Amino acid sequence: MEGDCLSCMKYLMFLFNFFIFLGGACLLGVGIWVIVDPTGFREIVAANPLLFTGAYIMLAMGAMLFLLGFLGCCGAIRENKCLLLFFFMFILLIFLAELSAAILAFIFRENLTREFFTKELKKHYLRNNDTDVFSSTWNSVMITFACCGVNGPEDFEAIPHLPYSSLEKVTPEACCQRELQSREGIFVNKEACLMGVERFQNRQGCYTVILNSFETYVYLAGALAIGVLAIELFAMIFAMCLFRGIQ
Repeated sequence: MEGDCLSCMKYLMFLFNFFIFLGGACLLGVGIWVIVDPTGFREIVAANPLLFTGAYIMLAMGAMLFLLGFLGCCGAIRENKCLLLFFFMFILLIFLAELSAAILAFIFRENLTREFFTKELKKHYLRNNDTDVFSSTWNSVMITFACCGVNGPEDFEAIPHLPYSSLEKVTPEACCQRELQSREGIFVNKEACLMGVERFQNRQGCYTVILNSFETYVYLAGALAIGVLAIELFAMIFAMCLFRGIQ
């Protein structure tokens, strides 16, 4: 009876570790996509050091889960106490790190409000100056997502013109509609856009556009994170039970 229970525990341990292995592969894939993605999401992340660091943390955590899932599977099938103990200790550290990251993300969530981004835009944006990283990133975001400012073109009314460009228009070029949403895209009517003709401008704010674009993925990522934490918790329980059951 004890042998049957141990065998059942071994295969359950293998199953949970297989899911950890898959979860690590998913996190690894998302982390790589965020860092190398050429469509503009990388520039959004790069604009915020916290998010940029988070992308690399996700990459590292994915690689670690990928490796640990593999080690857990091997430890369970081979009934190796050393591998099981190594797996338990590392999965515990990862579990605590992920839990801490979730708590910190909840505490600092006010840094991602509409008011925060509006304040930062008005403080640091230098219009069409693409030599400035902040301005260039915002221009790329507005072009890629066909949006303008945080709330709309009115955000730029309070932003001063560059010293050497007294004739510069209120609306930046990045807010003008293009046939293709990229820097190489042809303007629909650049002159009319810069003169304030609304039908040639992207009127919707980037905060709303990006939030709508990623809302589904945010909930999906949250559900995935909760699922991964639950799987890790059960895997630790099974690992310790199997460790104690092996003679």
